[in-house]
Amino acid sequence: MKNRTLLMIPGPIEFEPEVLSALGAPTTSHVAPDFIEVFGQALEKTRRVFLSDDGQPFILAGSGTLAMDSAVANLVEPGDKVLVVNTGYFSDRLGAICERYGAQVTHVRAPVGGRPSIEEVEAALQAGRYKMLAITHVDTSTAVLTDVRALARLAQRYDALSVVDGVCSVAGEELRMSAWGVDVAFTASQKAISVPPGLALLVASPRALAAFQARKTPVASYYADWTHWLPIMRAYEARQASYFGTPAVNLIWALNVSLDHVLKEGLDARFKRHRALGLACRSGLRALELDQVPLSDEVAAHTLSAPKYPKGVTQADLLPKVQQAGATLAGGLHPANKAEYFRIGHMGPTNIGDVLATLGAIEIALAQCGYSFASGAGVTAAQAMYQRALG
Repeated sequence: MKNRTLLMIPGPIEFEPEVLSALGAPTTSHVAPDFIEVFGQALEKTRRVFLSDDGQPFILAGSGTLAMDSAVANLVEPGDKVLVVNTGYFSDRLGAICERYGAQVTHVRAPVGGRPSIEEVEAALQAGRYKMLAITHVDTSTAVLTDVRALARLAQRYDALSVVDGVCSVAGEELRMSAWGVDVAFTASQKAISVPPGLALLVASPRALAAFQARKTPVASYYADWTHWLPIMRAYEARQASYFGTPAVNLIWALNVSLDHVLKEGLDARFKRHRALGLACRSGLRALELDQVPLSDEVAAHTLSAPKYPKGVTQADLLPKVQQAGATLAGGLHPANKAEYFRIGHMGPTNIGDVLATLGAIEIALAQCGYSFASGAGVTAAQAMYQRALG
């Protein structure tokens, strides 16, 4: 399509034509037999994508923030202690939601672009009995990746529930709920799950459900209360009609198609592809001598990149020119440095051609801004890294 630009922000992303076709199909009743079957399938596939053997999936109409709110509302009671592994803007949000439900919240922080060490988190856990360890797998504001496997192991050791914000990670970064002992993980449809915005997806482990059922106080949120939603999810998975709130019918049809794509690719292959795309994008940016927000490759996510503007170039200078050259990118988000960097999403159906085209657009824009670099260096470096990473 002429005059079309690649949407390379960290969500919403580009979507497969089959997913969009399902979204645009005539709307069915939410209790129609064909929709009941599709909803049941989508719940079963959600469990598989989260790599949860025995977790309870929830598919709710709402954003990633609803998923976050639902996880916290159902597990936190007034006076509970929560430890937040803080890596950016969305870690702050997770902590704020915990406080809204009456939790006593402690943050373990790192410099912007870093992540707290496992030793720092363990020291905090040793200092007090926490009900929950809240973890942002990939903070979309900083492109920082946490070590969920090690953190979930710590949570188990100190008898805390591990709650993982996987909004910018699920179906892109490696996450194995059952094998790693994660108690709750959640995401939103518009990221690596690859469905237009509007669905909040959660999976809760048996341990999380037991904690929910042992509550001494009612859930403070009416809409997010699992008391309402558990019977609905279980009914649809059993292929029975049920009602609490009207589901997002067309989005669930689209989700079922997209989950098929994810599972057909295979999660191990998908994790490897996203890792290769992340390495390629960062390699291309380094070749252009652009610094990045993550302080090291070890803490850098694979679903998005966060390069800094070179000296003398601003967002107002660069991003409109990148868009004119064919790619839409996002500005910074973290309040401490939002004017210093921009963000590139590369998740879901994104392929190496999209990344190379985006780096080419960035090169064109940088040249127009008067920035000096070796023409083609970014694209060449990214292509070489991608081949190595997949090999």
